Amino acid sequence: MSPPARKEERSAIVTGSARGIGEAIVRRLAKEGYKVTVNDISANKSGIDKVVSDLNSEYGEGSAIGVVADVTKSKEVEDMIEQSVQKLGPLTVMVANAGIAQVQSMLEISDEDAHRMFDVNYFGVWNCYTRAARQMIKQGPVPDGSTGYKIIGCASIVAFKPFPLLSHYSASKWAVRGLTQGFAMEVARHKIQVNAYAPGIVGTSMWELIDEKLGEIEGRPRGETVKKYSTELTAMGRVSTPEDVAKVVGGFMCNSDSDFVTGQTLVVDGGIIYT
Repeated sequence: MSPPARKEERSAIVTGSARGIGEAIVRRLAKEGYKVTVNDISANKSGIDKVVSDLNSEYGEGSAIGVVADVTKSKEVEDMIEQSVQKLGPLTVMVANAGIAQVQSMLEISDEDAHRMFDVNYFGVWNCYTRAARQMIKQGPVPDGSTGYKIIGCASIVAFKPFPLLSHYSASKWAVRGLTQGFAMEVARHKIQVNAYAPGIVGTSMWELIDEKLGEIEGRPRGETVKKYSTELTAMGRVSTPEDVAKVVGGFMCNSDSDFVTGQTLVVDGGIIYT
């Protein structure tokens, strides 16, 4: 297969992209012609290596690099951006996808659990948004006629309607939605767009965990909670796939078709939340 024509000086970082939605997004961006940085934590290093190997094999050596970094640590995010710029060229897209979930009654959530949830889901996005924007501003304007800089974060349908037993997770995603709106206003003058995406019930390891824990609490066998929610709550009547989300993020939000969209959280849930 011949590699697609690459967009001039276009590169993207996708955090949490060794698996799940992040992996689908980084693969879609490579297909769209972006050079990509695949990121995850050290525990998922083997996943990073596989995705990078696949992309370099399919689209040509140098199409992808892998960087182990914890998004909760600002210095590691800064170092990741520096590595990406050195190896792939100016940073034009940052997708702050990394996140965690926990199913727990609010009265049983520990202080440590709550802090951890916000460290990853909010401050991890904060670190990516602010460090990417500083790099983009330092690089100067993008060439005339090309798509502007894009910063994109992962929210969730619970940023619009919280779920019980996911209270601190829901709160962290509401925070991402608010951060996205405020940050979009501030950096628009630098020709940087800031948006977020809100997946629904997706067939990933995160939803397998939610399914297992909710099933234990509500008395359903494994697999039945996701099935119940997807058939009863979703207009399309099925669980979404990571690729459903990647089509919106990598296929629309990162390209020129979205150049007049900023400060928005795009819901990709098959018809659960109506905004």
